[in-house]
Amino acid sequence: MDRELRMDRELRIVIAEDDPLLREGLALLLRAEGLDVVATAGTPDGVLDAIDAHKPDVAILDVRMPPTHTDEGIVAAVEARRRRPDLAVLVLSAYVEQSFATELLGGGVTGLGYLLKERVGRVEEFLDALHRVADGGTAIDPEVVAQLFTRSRQDPRLERLSPRERDVLGLMAEGLGNSAIAGRLVVTEGAVHKHIRSIFAKLDLSPADQVDRRVAAVLRYLEDVRRLA
Repeated sequence: MDRELRMDRELRIVIAEDDPLLREGLALLLRAEGLDVVATAGTPDGVLDAIDAHKPDVAILDVRMPPTHTDEGIVAAVEARRRRPDLAVLVLSAYVEQSFATELLGGGVTGLGYLLKERVGRVEEFLDALHRVADGGTAIDPEVVAQLFTRSRQDPRLERLSPRERDVLGLMAEGLGNSAIAGRLVVTEGAVHKHIRSIFAKLDLSPADQVDRRVAAVLRYLEDVRRLA
């Protein structure tokens, strides 16, 4: 689904952010884009109550929230997904907090995003990531992917990948489609398609398997990351 079609779909959104200025600023930004921010909250309990009450399409949560400002946002996100497995979740963090990222990813990557807060200022990128997550895709911050890849060395199948194939898989983990990957790497879509076919082969993902091989490739990479976390 292209971005114009996604923008025509009114998303119901709940925001959890303990900084009132950022919370209201984000709500104003989304409402200006025609999205329905049904509730905002400044605490983990508050956002869980809002999710139960309003049944939004997407929850946007800050990682560090009261009372300890450590991992309350991640804990709330995991609990929200436990209560409503179909809820899309976009987590925002000021830093790459790898253990928190892998804990959240442990529940699967469908409808999941993990972005650095600096991405919010890049409005087009942020909105694209939001809609990608709402559509059931992934939006993992490039910096998070880069740091996860640095540690991903346990599965020997990943060692089979060439540097360019690792670049492609990393962009797949960010949630980009073939045309976006081609644009990012300044190559043709045909070249991207060849790299992805090679990735599937090297990761032993057969067309005969009754799975989405693109998702399976990302999951295999992320599963290896979780073992190292």
